[in-house]
Order: sequence, then structure tokens, then C-alpha cells
Amino acid sequence: MNETVNTFEAQQQGRPTGPLVRGYEVIIGFETHAQLSTASKIFSRASTAFGAEPNTQACAVDLALPGTLPVMNKGAVERAIKLGLALGSHIAPRSVFARKNYFYPDLPKGYQISQFEIPVVQGGAVTFFVGEEQKTVRLVRAHLEEDAGKSLHEDFIGQSGIDLNRAGTPLLEIVTEPDMRSTAEAVAYAKELHKIVTWIGICDGNMQEGSFRCDANVSVRRPGEKLGTRREIKNLNSFKFMQQAIDYEIRWQIDEIEDGRAIEQATVLFDPDTGETRAMRAKEDSADYRYFPDPDLPPLVIAADWIERVKAEMPELPRAMAERYVRDHGLSEYDAAQLTQSAALAGYFDEAVKAGATPKLASNWITGEMARRLNAAEIGIEAAPVKAQQLAQLVKRIADGTLPNNAARQVFEALWTGEGSDVDAIIEAKDLKPMNDAGALDKILDEVIAKNAKNVEEYRGGKEKALNALVGQVMKASGGKANPAQVTELLKAKLS
Repeated sequence: MNETVNTFEAQQQGRPTGPLVRGYEVIIGFETHAQLSTASKIFSRASTAFGAEPNTQACAVDLALPGTLPVMNKGAVERAIKLGLALGSHIAPRSVFARKNYFYPDLPKGYQISQFEIPVVQGGAVTFFVGEEQKTVRLVRAHLEEDAGKSLHEDFIGQSGIDLNRAGTPLLEIVTEPDMRSTAEAVAYAKELHKIVTWIGICDGNMQEGSFRCDANVSVRRPGEKLGTRREIKNLNSFKFMQQAIDYEIRWQIDEIEDGRAIEQATVLFDPDTGETRAMRAKEDSADYRYFPDPDLPPLVIAADWIERVKAEMPELPRAMAERYVRDHGLSEYDAAQLTQSAALAGYFDEAVKAGATPKLASNWITGEMARRLNAAEIGIEAAPVKAQQLAQLVKRIADGTLPNNAARQVFEALWTGEGSDVDAIIEAKDLKPMNDAGALDKILDEVIAKNAKNVEEYRGGKEKALNALVGQVMKASGGKANPAQVTELLKAKLS
């Protein structure tokens, strides 16, 4: 729960500006809490399983009862090392735990064990795409800390309940520089970070359960002015709410400034029912937390051979996989980035190519028709009705000229709906084989030319688009069985 530093003027020199909002530049930094995928808590053996009855998974260590001492969870440290390796960060050979003092009803010790001056992961960067434009956000740090408990309000009239099951749950707090310049960049960054932590297996990424939650520090300024006063939007647990909250906060701050009021540093919450942010409390600075080294925990020492062992066990990272797709398959950087949005999606593509699909065609179908249907059905690639081998068979029939695009979409529809499972059998059943009868095709061409004198005249007058209309008429008359490229060449020859 550290704060993104608000004194980055020197570091901001030369940083790109983003699209202005009503004449203001938007500055966004992120603090993300990723719950680590360990079975036990960061300083005790209590379970981290989600959904247990309240206060059944909070042991004496989590409650800091007299006579108890915290003991570091080795698995949590390994997961921090993995993140550092994945993001190109420096992994500190020696880092220190500190007590962060503040009082909440659901923080039983009255302080949180975190890291302050010397975090375990330092620097690094996250690179991602906004549309087809590549962006990079620099990281300040990622530090290990324990989570607090949870206050429950819904089931109590005039009272709050306290569930301490989350107390002591291991977290990595990942803090960025204020490098983002738009809501689109902020959401794209959060999605990329979510992809990375789930890809390397250090976090399950379940936002509804609080395993991956983001705090956005938002400020606005006129271009060239010093950084404005930021407000921190806490606990954004969906990408949709993240976009809505940041957009609202930007508008609100600009309205306040335009009306002559100063922005006050504060922590705010987003209400998805109203679509508005509201102040929760005045924002503290680090001095308010009275950090000091935790006397119960020795410095965390990470030997170089430990880092090397973890590195050897790491999976191929998405950015390395994307580079391989560009190098080995001739894909664009954008297509490669789209295919590596998840390990499952990349695995699907790899399986299709292994089954004989042309990489570029397979990529087009996966990021096009397949993605559209997955989004509409709100399912992941793991649940896609069309298996990778089926897509490969479809792509091969497109590549060898058996299937024009229109016919291919009909085959895909049959595979998706379960009407058929074998591509060749569907082609036979639907009579989708291409027209190979030269005489029949020539007759269709003559009929289309005779019925579309205006398009013929426009094409001969130099309007290339008129030819597309004629090709479309031929494809329609042939029931989609003609080869569009062949039709185009034949029409050009007849009309020349």
C-alpha cells in the first residue's frame, strides 16, 4: 500500500504526452496488489483458500497474539523473483521488511508488515499495445507485504462485521511511474500485467475474489506545467469499472479546476451504481505511516543461485513467444501480441500450426472470427467449440483453394454450432466445393456484365471500385463457389 511518488518532474522530461482532454494532460500511475498463489499465508501456515467461513483461517500469528513470531513463506519469495525476472527488474540480494503503522478495524496488529526503503523487486517495465501502438510503462518497485482483513457491512444493520481470513495473505504490490497518459493506456497496462502474473503462475488473477486489484493515481495538468495533485482510486476489481472510474475522475478534476477549486490529495472509491468516485479519506504520505524495520524479521537475502534456479524453471514469457512468432512465422508484432494474450490462446495457435495450418491464415482466423465469437459468448479459448485441429483443417482448405472465404465462414459456423465436426464432410454436405466448370463460370461472367452496364462503364472509365461490385455479383450468382481472385482476373480480361 505504498503510494506512487508525486515528484517525478525530472523523470517526466521527454515522456510522451497523450491525447489532451479539454486542453488538459492526464497523468496516471498504478499500484496493483497481486495475491500470490501460495497455499499458506506470508508469515504463517494458515490457509489462503477463498470462501471459508469468516474467521476460520486466521491463526495466532496473523492476529499478532503475544508470544507469536512471523516466519517468511519461501514460496512467496520465489513468486516475487519470478515477477522480477519476467519484467526485467533488479532483484535485490538483500531487502528489508518494515512495519507500516495505521489503524483499521480489520488490521488486528495495528500495523502492516510491508517493505519500504529496500523492496525485493526494483525497476523493470511492462510493454503492451494500445491498438497497434506500442507503449511502455516503467516500474518503480514490487514489494512483498501482507493483506489486511475485511470489513463486512451488507449483512449488519448499523454495525460492521470483521472477517480476518485475509489477514496475512501474501501480496506483491507493483508500483509504476506515472507514465500513462490516457484511460486506454491505463486499462491496457492493467490487462498486460494481469496476463503476465497469471502466465507465470504467481497469481490466479481472479478480480472478483480480490486476487488482482488495482489502485489508480490520477491527476491532470496543462501541458508543460508541474504535475497536478493526484487522487487515488482504490480497489478497482474489473477492467470495465477501471475505465469508468478513471474517465469520471478525469472529468471531475477538470471541472473542479475550471470552477476555480483546488484539487485536494485524497483516497477515493468508485461506485459502479452511480458511475462516480467519492472521497473516502484524506490521502496519507509515507511519513504518516511511521515506517521502521520490523524487529521480528531478519533481512531477506536472495542468493544468486536461487535466482538462476527460478529462471531455469520459468515458462517462455509472452514477449519472448511474440518475438518468436514474428521471427519464425512472419507475423506482425501486433498479431503476435494478440496471440499471446494468454498461454491458452498461444497454445491453441501453436497446435493449429503444428497440425499444418498456415501461420498467417491461422492468426487471422483466431484474432478475427474466433475472437469475435468468443467475446460474444463470453468464453475463453479453452471452451471454444472449434478445436485447434479443426481450425487447421479449415485453414488448409482455404490455402489449397478448396474454400473461398464465404464458404469457409459457413464451414466455421457448422463447426461452432456442432452441425458437423469434420471440415471435408461439411464441405461435401453443403456442396461448398469451388466452381471448377470453366464454361459455367464464363456464362455467369457474361450474364453479370450484361446486367450491370453502369458498373462496366464506370470501370472502363477508370473507377476501380466498380470492378469490386461486379466481382460481388459473380460471387453471388455462383453461390460463393467461384474463386474471387480468378473472377477478378477473368473480368479484367473481358473488360479490357
